[in-house]
Amino acid sequence: MAERKVAIITAGGSGMGAAAARKLAEDGFSVAILSSSGKGEKLAEELGGFGVTGSNQSPKDLERLVAGTMERFGRIDVLVNSAGHGPKGPILDISDDDWHAGLDVYLMDVIRPTRLVTPHMLKSGGGTIINISTYAVFEPDPLFPTSGVFRAGLAAFTKLFSDKYAADNLRMNNVLPGFIDSLPEKEDRRARIPMGRYGQAEEVAATIAFLASDGAGYITGQNIRVDGGITRSV
Repeated sequence: MAERKVAIITAGGSGMGAAAARKLAEDGFSVAILSSSGKGEKLAEELGGFGVTGSNQSPKDLERLVAGTMERFGRIDVLVNSAGHGPKGPILDISDDDWHAGLDVYLMDVIRPTRLVTPHMLKSGGGTIINISTYAVFEPDPLFPTSGVFRAGLAAFTKLFSDKYAADNLRMNNVLPGFIDSLPEKEDRRARIPMGRYGQAEEVAATIAFLASDGAGYITGQNIRVDGGITRSV
């Protein structure tokens, strides 16, 4: 019998992160979940996995997550990087401190855990890292300025990482959700969506599960839109 694969999900206590954890567990993964609220630890227990209450902006909490996952399961095959919400406001009213906070929320939240899991993945022959990003990467939206700026940087980081590690069977891709039902629906935002509805967290989770599967083994360095058509391809 093949050894059960293992997925880590950060910021996985609610929303798209939690939906991804449930879907991956349904697909046969053992899951390890980090969240600051404690909901991720509870969800991990429900799914028969391992949970840590802490922040994906804390190097020590991430180290506890990765070390605990290796101690319990002995391997890491998938990392799903989810995130909370960074500062917003008119572009020139955002303070230096808030720009730095956006950097932590939207870019360093990927770089830090990637540093930790990459050696384990390389040792076991590969793996995949999937980052939950935003539809506003290539078409910036003034509603989410720090997200658009730093996740554009994440797209560049993803390509650089993929170029370096693709030959080692280590892949990284970004999922770009639009307006998703894990947040309250607003009519003006719904009206922007060609499909006429908010997306479901489970639809984003299904995309993540595909990218984590063997069927996506030749996909790396890509930005996959899950946005109901709100953006155009570039």
